[in-house]
Amino acid sequence: MMARLAPLLAFVALALLLLAGVLMSGRENREAIPSPLIGKPAPDFTLPTLYQPERTVSLTELRGEPFLLNVWGSWCPACRDEHPHIERLAADGVVKVVGFNWKDQREDAIRWLAQFGDPYHLIVVDLPGKTAIDWGVYGAPESFLVDADGIIRWKYVGPLHPAAIERELLPELRKLDPNP
Repeated sequence: MMARLAPLLAFVALALLLLAGVLMSGRENREAIPSPLIGKPAPDFTLPTLYQPERTVSLTELRGEPFLLNVWGSWCPACRDEHPHIERLAADGVVKVVGFNWKDQREDAIRWLAQFGDPYHLIVVDLPGKTAIDWGVYGAPESFLVDADGIIRWKYVGPLHPAAIERELLPELRKLDPNP
């Protein structure tokens, strides 16, 4: 009898251990996954742009002012949920928003933007996904706040929403420019 219960007891013990770890993590926002890149130079890249694939853009060219690098794809349902909030950020001029189109076919991305709107200052394309690995991307959507010197200051995993923008992104932006 005990031999039959052993797998069930092991599963329950493991589940309780995982639950305890989550509850004891002390992090209020479990979507804001800490990144080892926070406070470090953003990984350099040279990627083609969406609308002009023959043109490439490097991280060096984006330096000089803070920007939000927003990882998205037309195949990503959560990106659709996030998109109105990205549009609002860009329209309000809160921060320059750079699109990072990840593992997406060019035609699909262009069609998606035509349907939902293009809020991006610029869109770079990482079809093979190698640059995303350098940035520690878990999935789409994700957003990275990069300061004027190219240092990653903040990362958000999942769709940005108004509460995360107000409680997390805007305070990080204020730290970059304490005298707006």
